[in-house]
Amino acid sequence: MEDGGPRIRRRVSVRKRNRGSIESLCVAPAPAELRPSEDLEDEGAAGRRRRKTGSPEPAQENDSEEDMFNDYDSFTENSFLAQVEDLEQKYTQLPEHRELVTDSAIKGLCSESMENKLPVFAVNSSTDPETNQHIKNQSAADGPTGPEPDSDLLFDVPSSQILYFERIQNSSNDLGDQSAKERDRNSHKSPNEEPAFSHQELPQPNDDLSEARASSETSRRKSIADHLKSAMAGNATAQTPVFSRSKHLKETLLSEEISVARKAMESPSDDLGPFYSLPSKVRDLYAQLKGIKKLYDWQHTCLTLSSVQKRKNLIYSLPTSGGKTLVAEILMLQELLCRQKDVLMILPYVAIVQEKIASLSSFGVELGFFVEEYAGSKGKFPPTKRREKRSLYIATIEKGHSLVNALIETGRISSLGLVVVDELHMIGEGSRGAILEMTLAKVLYTSKTTQIIGMSATLNNVQDLQEFLKAEYYTSQFRPVELKEYLKVNDTIYEVDSGAENGMTFSRLLNYKYSDALKKMDPDHLVALVTEVIPNYSCLVFCPSKKNCENVAEMLCKFLSKDFLNHREKEKSEVIKNLRDMGNGKVCPVLKRTVPFGVAYHHSGLTSDERKLLEEAYSTGVLCLLTCTSTLAAGVNLPARRVILRAPYVAREFLRRNQYKQMIGRAGRAGIDTVGESILLLQEKDKQQVLELINGPLENCYSHLVEELTRGIQTLFLSLISLKIATSLGDLYQFMNGTFFGVQQKILLKEKSLWEITVESLSYLTEKGLLQRDSCGALEEAQCCFHITKLGHASFKGAIDLAYCDILYRDLKKGLEGLVLESLLHLVYLTTPYDLAAQSEPDWMVYFRQFSQLSPAEQNVAALLGVSESFIGKKASGQAIRKKVDKNIVNRLYLSFVLYSLLKETNVWSVSEKFNMPRGHVQSLLTGAASFSSSVLHFCEELEEFWVYRALLVELTKKLTYCVKAELIPLMEVTGVLEGRAKQLYSAGYKTIMHLANANPDVLVRTIEHLSRRQAKQIVSSAKMLLHEKAQTLQEEAEELLKLPADLPGLGASDTEKV
Repeated sequence: MEDGGPRIRRRVSVRKRNRGSIESLCVAPAPAELRPSEDLEDEGAAGRRRRKTGSPEPAQENDSEEDMFNDYDSFTENSFLAQVEDLEQKYTQLPEHRELVTDSAIKGLCSESMENKLPVFAVNSSTDPETNQHIKNQSAADGPTGPEPDSDLLFDVPSSQILYFERIQNSSNDLGDQSAKERDRNSHKSPNEEPAFSHQELPQPNDDLSEARASSETSRRKSIADHLKSAMAGNATAQTPVFSRSKHLKETLLSEEISVARKAMESPSDDLGPFYSLPSKVRDLYAQLKGIKKLYDWQHTCLTLSSVQKRKNLIYSLPTSGGKTLVAEILMLQELLCRQKDVLMILPYVAIVQEKIASLSSFGVELGFFVEEYAGSKGKFPPTKRREKRSLYIATIEKGHSLVNALIETGRISSLGLVVVDELHMIGEGSRGAILEMTLAKVLYTSKTTQIIGMSATLNNVQDLQEFLKAEYYTSQFRPVELKEYLKVNDTIYEVDSGAENGMTFSRLLNYKYSDALKKMDPDHLVALVTEVIPNYSCLVFCPSKKNCENVAEMLCKFLSKDFLNHREKEKSEVIKNLRDMGNGKVCPVLKRTVPFGVAYHHSGLTSDERKLLEEAYSTGVLCLLTCTSTLAAGVNLPARRVILRAPYVAREFLRRNQYKQMIGRAGRAGIDTVGESILLLQEKDKQQVLELINGPLENCYSHLVEELTRGIQTLFLSLISLKIATSLGDLYQFMNGTFFGVQQKILLKEKSLWEITVESLSYLTEKGLLQRDSCGALEEAQCCFHITKLGHASFKGAIDLAYCDILYRDLKKGLEGLVLESLLHLVYLTTPYDLAAQSEPDWMVYFRQFSQLSPAEQNVAALLGVSESFIGKKASGQAIRKKVDKNIVNRLYLSFVLYSLLKETNVWSVSEKFNMPRGHVQSLLTGAASFSSSVLHFCEELEEFWVYRALLVELTKKLTYCVKAELIPLMEVTGVLEGRAKQLYSAGYKTIMHLANANPDVLVRTIEHLSRRQAKQIVSSAKMLLHEKAQTLQEEAEELLKLPADLPGLGASDTEKV
C-alpha cells in the first residue's frame, strides 16, 4: 500500500492534464473552408505542448487564485477555453447557425453529459454530414489526446459543474417553450405544405418570435467559454463528495485486490497475496485499529496449513492469550470478501458477543460487509437475504442454533461458508453443550461446502472431536508472555515445576510485617501479595463465591496504605460519579469504599452497566485490582500482571483443571508485561489434591445430548423431523451415529443401546402430542415415519424447552378466556420464564406487601391464576395452609411482580431494594424474560388460535429488551451502548442512530465522561453498521417489490430470461 499512494496520484494528474483538444470533446460543425491552415498548425502545436506538459508528477496543493487551475490548461492563448471561443465564433458566422448555435450547443452539452456521462457538445440535426466527418478526421490527426468515448469521463467532472449543466438545461427548456409551441403548430400543417425545418432552408421568424428571441439572446448570450470559466472558477473551491476521486480509487483498488485474492485462493499457487489472500487494506486496518503489525509464527503456520487452504474443517488449541481469535478472524474475512459467503461465529456469552461486534464493526464498514448481532432477544429469523453484501452473524450458542435452523428451513444453508466456534470445550457442558452439538451436527449433515473451525484453550480428548467434525488438528504451547505458576502454603511460596519430584520447588518466603489485627483479618496474606504489584501493575483475585468477592475487596482496602488514594484520584472520583448516575443517585456502598483505593469487585450481582464501567476502568488502569468469580475467566478479556486464586474451590466444588487453566491464563498482558504470575493459595489439607490438579491432564469432553433429554435428544428429533432432514426411525438413528454422542456411545451407553434410546425419545414426543406416527408397522421398524404436529412445530419455532411446551400452551389457552389488558401484568406473567420460577424462593413479607398494593384489575389477574391474598398472608405470617396451591404458579407470579415493577419504574436499584433482591439478579431476570417473550411470540405465530397475542407480544418484547424510557431505545440498539451510556449520549445531543453514525469520535471523547477513544470509535462504527444494514434492507425490499414476478401469467420465455 505504501507504493500505491504516489502511483494513484500520478494517474490522477495525468488524467487531468491529458484532456483532449476541443475537437475531441465538442463534436460541433466547423466547415473546412472556414478553418485557415495557420489555425490548424497553431492548434496542433498547442496540442503537442499540452501533451508535453502532462508529465506524471504528483498534484500539488495550492490555494492561490493565480494558480487556481494549475492542473488544467491555462486561460492563455491556444488554451482549452480559447479553442472553445474560437470554434464558437467561427461556427456562429454561418448564417444558418447564428440563431440556434447557443441553444443547441448548451442543450447538447447538458443532455449528452447527463445521458452518456460524457461532456460532449451535440450538433443540430441540420449539420452537414461531411462537416462532421471533417471534424472526426481533424480530431484523429491531433492524436489520442482524450479517453475513449465509452470511458467514464464523469469521473473527472466536479459535482458543481454537473449542477451547472442541469441549471443550463432547465433554463433552456423554459426559454425554449415558445419555439417548441411554434414547432408544434408547424408539425400540424397539411401534408401539402412544406415542413417548417429542413436542412436546405430555415423559416423566417415573425416579429413576436424575433422579439422573444432577441430578449432571450440578451439574457443568455454568454459565450460557452464564459460559462466554462465561471463554472471552473467555482469548481476550485467546490466540494465534490459525490464524485470523490480518491474515494473512488480506493474502492476500485480494494475491489481489484479482492478479485486478485479470490483468484489466488482458487489457484494451486503458494502465493497468498498481499495479506493471507486478503487485500492489503485488511493488514492496514489491523495495524490501525488493533495495533497488530505482525503475526506470531504459529499464526502464520496455522494459516498456511494445506488443510486450511483446502478448506478442511480445523480444530486448534493454544493457551489463553495466545492469539487464537486473530486466526479465526482472518479466515472469516477470507470467506466474506474473497469467497463471498456468509459467516457464523458462535460465542458463549452475550457480553462476549457484544464485545466482538464492537471490535469488528469497523472492519465491516471499511470492507463492505454486515455484522449482525444474534443474542438475547436480538436477531431476525430467517436472516435478511442480501443480494450484494455478505453478513457476519455473531451469535450466542442458543441463537446460533436457531439461525442454522432458519437457514436450513429456507434452503439457504449453502450460503453459509464458515462456522467458527470459540470455546469448543463447552460442547461438554450441560444443556448448552447439547445445543452446540446439535448445531454442528446439522451443519455437517446438510451442507458439504460449509467449513467448521473450532478453537479452545482447554481440550483433551481431541480425537473424539476430530472424528465428529471430520477435522484436522493443530496445537501449540505458545504464549506471548511467559507464565510462572506458584503455590502458597502458609508463608512459603513454591514454584510449580513438573520436573521436580513432588511437582514444585521452593521459591521464597513472604517478607511482610503483619500486625496481630492484620493476621486475624487476613490469614492468607493477601495484602502482602497484592501490594507487591499494585498500583503500578494490575491484579486479579479469584474468589470462591460472590459474597467472598465483596468481603475480600473491603478487607484489602482497610489495610492498604492511604497513598493509594492519591493514585489517579480524579479519574476514580469520575468512576464513582458515573456509578451514581447509573443508579439514579445510588451507588453500592462497598464500591463507594473500595473504588477510591483502585479496588472493585466483579460478579453477576452487578448490573450490566456497572460491570461494563468497571471493566473499562480496569482496562485503562484507573482500577488496579478486581476481586472476581470464575465466570470472569471465561468472559471478557481482562488480563493482569498477577492472578491470585483465593482458594482451590468454586463455590463448594473443588477446582477442575480446565477452570484452573482458564483463570491463570489471564496472567500476563501481551505488549505490556514481560512475565505473568499466578499464585494459588491453599491449606495444608488440600496440598495433595492441588498437586494432582496442577500436574494432571485436562478433563475429557463428553456429550450431553442424551443426558439433557428435553433440551437434548428430544429437541433434536423434533427439529430434524420439522426440517425434513430425517423423518423415519432409521434415518434418525443414522443421524445420531454421526453426532458427538454417536462417536462416544461406547463410553457413554451402559444399560441401553442407541437404538433403544432413539425409540424411547420418539415414543415420548408422540405421547406429548408433538409428533404423529404415519400409518406404518410397529414403532420399532426402521421404515416407520413421523410428521410434526402444529404444537410440535410451534415449539420448534419458538425454541421452547419441551418440558414446558404443553404447560405454555395451556397457560396461553386459559389466558384467552379472560385476558386482562388494563395493565401489563397478565402478559408479563405469560412471558416469565418457567425455569427461573422453579429456582426462585419468594420473600413472603415482600410478596404480601406488593400483593396488597395491587389495583382491582391486577388483583383480577391473581384471581384468574388461583392465587389469593389470604394465601399469601398466611404464608407471610407462617400459618398452616390447608388449601393446595400450585407452587410453580405462586413463584412465577412473584417474579412477574418484579418484572412488572421494573417496567413501571425502569430503575433496577429501586426494584432491587423493594424486593430485597441483588440488582444483578433483577437484571438477569429481565434479560431472561425478554428472551422468553421472543420465544413465546414465535410460538404464537405458528398457532392461528393465538393470533391475539402476536401484536401484544411484539411491543412487550421490545419493552423487556430495553426497559428504558422510549427516547433512549434508538441509542440502545447500537451494540455496546447500555442505559448509562445512552443517557450520557442523549444529554449530549446524540439522540438517534444517525447522530451517532455521523459523530466525530474525538468530539465524543471530549463531551462524554469516561469514554476512551477506542470505545468512541467502536460506538461510531457500530452505529454506521446498523444504519447501513437498515438502509440496505429497505433498499432491497423496495427492489423486490418493484421486481417483475417470475410466475406472472402470460409472461413469455424472453421476458422470463430478463427477470
